[in-house]
Amino acid sequence: MPRGSNAKRERQYEHIKDSVEGRGESPKRAKEIAARTVNKNRARAGESKTASRSSTQDISSQRRGGLRSGNRQGPQGPTRDQLYNEAKKRNIKGRSTMTKKELASALGR
Repeated sequence: MPRGSNAKRERQYEHIKDSVEGRGESPKRAKEIAARTVNKNRARAGESKTASRSSTQDISSQRRGGLRSGNRQGPQGPTRDQLYNEAKKRNIKGRSTMTKKELASALGR
């Protein structure tokens, strides 16, 4: 638990730690995530002596809800089926054997 915390932050820390462990993370990783989250919330509330700009100006950890974790590739565009249907409307030959990339190329994307 981070130093200089109050009862609310201790409850928050335990809740986050238990939640992360429930998702299957190791106890060490759960403690790290919980401590980072609580420290960021303390910084946003003005409860810490020093705080980074990203801690105070970025969206809160709870609101973000993992937007920055996992798949970092971003949107992949239309699906293969959507491209296929557009190719069908344009009467492109050989569309049934084309891959998503080939369909996009044939459609001029």
